[in-house]
Amino acid sequence: MVDRVLRTAATTSKRWIGAAVGRKEDQALLTGQARFIDDLSPIPGLRFAAILRSPHPHARIRRVDVAQARELPGVWGIITGKDIRDLIGPVPTVVKAPLAYYPIAIDKARYVGEPVAVVVADTRYIAEDACDLIQVDYEVLPAVSDLRRASMPEAALIHEEVGSNLISRRSFSYGNPDAAFAVADRVFEFTYSFPRYASTPIETMGVIAQFERAPDRYTVWSNFQGPFVVQPLMANALRVPGHRLRLITPPSSGGSFGIKQAALSYIVLMAAVSRKVGVPVKWIEDRAEHLTAASASSDRLGAVAAAFTKDGELTALRFKNTANMGAYIRPPEPASLYRMHAASNGCYKVKNISIDNELVVTNCTPVGLNRGYGGPQFYFALERIMEIAARGLGIDPAELRHRNFISAGAFPYKAPAGAVFDAGDYDAALSELLRIADYDELKRRRDEARRVGRLFGIGLAAGVEPSGSNMGYVSLAQTAEDRRRADPKSGANASAIVAVDPSGQVTLRLCSCPNGQGHATVAAQIVADALGLNPDDVDVITEVDTLTSAWSIASGNYSNRFAAIVVDAVAQCAEQVAHKIKLLAADALDVSPEEIELHDGYARVRGQSNRGLPFRRAAARAHWDPAGLPDNTSPGIHEATIVSPRVLASSDDEDRIASAVTFGFVVDLAAVEIDRKTGAIRVDKYASVHDVGAQLNPKVVEGQVHGGFTHGFGAALFEELAYDEQGNFLSGTFADYLCPTAAEIPKIDIGHVETRSPTNALGAKGMGDGSSMLTPAAIANAVADALGRDDISLPLTLRRVWALANGHDPSATARSRISPAQPAGPAVSDVLTGRGEVTLSAPVEDVWRRLLDPRELAAIIPGCRGLTQDGPDSYSAQVVIGVAGIRGTYQAQIELRDKREGSSLRLVGKAAGALGFGSGSGLVSLRPEAGGRTRLEYRYEADIGGKLAAVGQRMLGGIIRYLIAQFFHSLERRIRPASHPGWRTWWSRLRYGRSGG
Repeated sequence: MVDRVLRTAATTSKRWIGAAVGRKEDQALLTGQARFIDDLSPIPGLRFAAILRSPHPHARIRRVDVAQARELPGVWGIITGKDIRDLIGPVPTVVKAPLAYYPIAIDKARYVGEPVAVVVADTRYIAEDACDLIQVDYEVLPAVSDLRRASMPEAALIHEEVGSNLISRRSFSYGNPDAAFAVADRVFEFTYSFPRYASTPIETMGVIAQFERAPDRYTVWSNFQGPFVVQPLMANALRVPGHRLRLITPPSSGGSFGIKQAALSYIVLMAAVSRKVGVPVKWIEDRAEHLTAASASSDRLGAVAAAFTKDGELTALRFKNTANMGAYIRPPEPASLYRMHAASNGCYKVKNISIDNELVVTNCTPVGLNRGYGGPQFYFALERIMEIAARGLGIDPAELRHRNFISAGAFPYKAPAGAVFDAGDYDAALSELLRIADYDELKRRRDEARRVGRLFGIGLAAGVEPSGSNMGYVSLAQTAEDRRRADPKSGANASAIVAVDPSGQVTLRLCSCPNGQGHATVAAQIVADALGLNPDDVDVITEVDTLTSAWSIASGNYSNRFAAIVVDAVAQCAEQVAHKIKLLAADALDVSPEEIELHDGYARVRGQSNRGLPFRRAAARAHWDPAGLPDNTSPGIHEATIVSPRVLASSDDEDRIASAVTFGFVVDLAAVEIDRKTGAIRVDKYASVHDVGAQLNPKVVEGQVHGGFTHGFGAALFEELAYDEQGNFLSGTFADYLCPTAAEIPKIDIGHVETRSPTNALGAKGMGDGSSMLTPAAIANAVADALGRDDISLPLTLRRVWALANGHDPSATARSRISPAQPAGPAVSDVLTGRGEVTLSAPVEDVWRRLLDPRELAAIIPGCRGLTQDGPDSYSAQVVIGVAGIRGTYQAQIELRDKREGSSLRLVGKAAGALGFGSGSGLVSLRPEAGGRTRLEYRYEADIGGKLAAVGQRMLGGIIRYLIAQFFHSLERRIRPASHPGWRTWWSRLRYGRSGG
């Protein structure tokens, strides 16, 4: 009987690790069954929150009047910054400058989109309406969003208590860089700016917060991704012990790429709001909030110098980095400046390195995690200078890299700043790249293109990919003396729990809370191999609950830590369960545990296919027969493992630290052709070779490579979070913040070289950031090669590339800036302007009378909800207008000036509301025409600021034209009935007429 039920012998069993197994997660995702944060209603009585945000980049909050908003039916409470300050403390950071970070503005707003008040209501709609009714009296202050200007002594101070916008400065030296530069045959230098950009996950951030008493405690559901090192910081801000702040992540999260780490601000904010209002609160970020105020990568000003021998040996590097932190330093910042620090030699064997780091605050959104986290900025500097040096030395860029790579026999390799590179063969990877890209043929085609005047270029970029971050590396922002006064910080714990229930069902709990990478699939493969099962037999729990999960401060989903560290915990835990199953089966079969093997759902005696037990029966013994178990076996099967790589020690007194546990390798090649007439870049070839150690699931690896490339491609050509000189945010919709779509993404040829990591049981290295870090540099190098110039900055938009290709100053083609209406400051010229004309079906006298009649004005001003005459020619009104799909209420003041009876007048107005503020004027001239009609001509100019500016100038011009058209349409409609046969054609001509902006 046993013979008939046993499966095939061990020799035919499938090994799951390394197989391209289909993802376990996809069925729920593709059928709409996955549960995200907005799908959760975990407690009864939920109320909904909306956030009133500052329209100003820098303003003192003199008064917040919530009286009218409180009267709106359905409103439960309105919380301001001063209410919050009574409940919580600031969120601490490693930088000890005296600037306190609260998740809401207390007495001053420091960036567009900073929370000023929170409304809690029965529905989100009511809460949004109540936000429109809150009146905030702002004292607008000079703002600074540009990194260069913020560093100047005369710049407006963002934090007066600091006394400067330069918050921190640290210098580092490894080896003897001064001596190396002094004797170098050639020195190459490059100064650059790197733009601020972000990731745009499909799902935005969300928080559900509940406060309970006896004892005081908070439970928060959110799609926070970690690292959970900030959980104690959040608890500290909320003034409760750590175990009284329970964090729960949802089963699914719709992407993050680092940016959802910024949910920490809203966890603290909504927890405090729940406490103050006395009800559980749910807040889901909308897309406009996300682009304006969520988080961003740090824009950076930098300079890099490289010393070479005449034979092309890189002997020294010098970096100067000035990083924009935004308005506050929010944890875990300034980690973006220090993540690559320990590996600041890149993939090269250079021993002499100096680094100067500066942290600057500006009136921009605070920065945080973003895919590659500090890597794109670092590699843009390092790989651009390698390309510049190759041209200057007359050495092929690929050959120059070959000459300077760390050799395959040098691993594990100790980098000058402390990183320990675990394994690699960089020469083999570059050789594979040149093969799959057909490098010699590309160079031949480049030469041919140049002979006929076409712009064709090739660019390379190579780098290591640190994964599994040491939690102590951010402490490099402190001096060694400061670190000695604090508790030491190091390591990167990971945990896994595997349980087998009485029916034999296997459940694995992770601590990594993925955002779509396929962790459940790969983890199930590892467990299935260890237990002789199919991955479908393993349930994987990926959500984290700090009350019930085995978590530590390193838990979470960041720095590619899953393949570098978490898989080691999973593998070890699965082996512990396998050992117990073998003990149970051996006892039942009267053999030693060493003779038992687990394959195909059975525990059987090795070499005897007719002797064995089904896996479920062996596991059931631990539950159903605890008194009959072997002496060395405990009841039940519930194993837990925690791993912490020993290499990840704390930093030493020489500022060296092993910052990550594994270092993958990536090398990319881009070949592009530029259309001189349009500035368009056509990617002729893109190839990328990766060393990720053992590929645990090639299908998942391929998906991560494509995803990382897409993010890097967007950063290279499209994406920029732009601000004007006054700090207004300009790219708050996808009309102006351009992301690549499938239509823009070129084909990518992918190759692999495998050097297994010795740091974990499976030989895997983390991956996923790789091409997101290298692609911007590779494409910039290709464009520089095509144009024969070095002054390349990102993003490489049509305007910028056209200017470079045609010998113009690229800075002169920068986007026009939209300027706010400010009570004082320099005059601005980059305003929205336009003109137009229309014929009205009434004589001049009738039109003039209507323009001066308050009742008529109230009827024809778009969205007017009542107009009050304050003086002979001055009025105030409440106006409701929808802009770019966002409805807002504005308090407006209107004046009639420069009146010439029956001939012309000037309308001057200003308005402010939750969506922003603006001012403008329009000159209206009247001229009689035949048939008793009036020709009305108008010219206008408008200044826009706050959230309105974020919709982008492309849309604002159309919106203003539309509102003006509505004004004159309403005037004409009051002059004659709407049923008049020509009015619809007239309205269409006016809407799409020749008024411009």
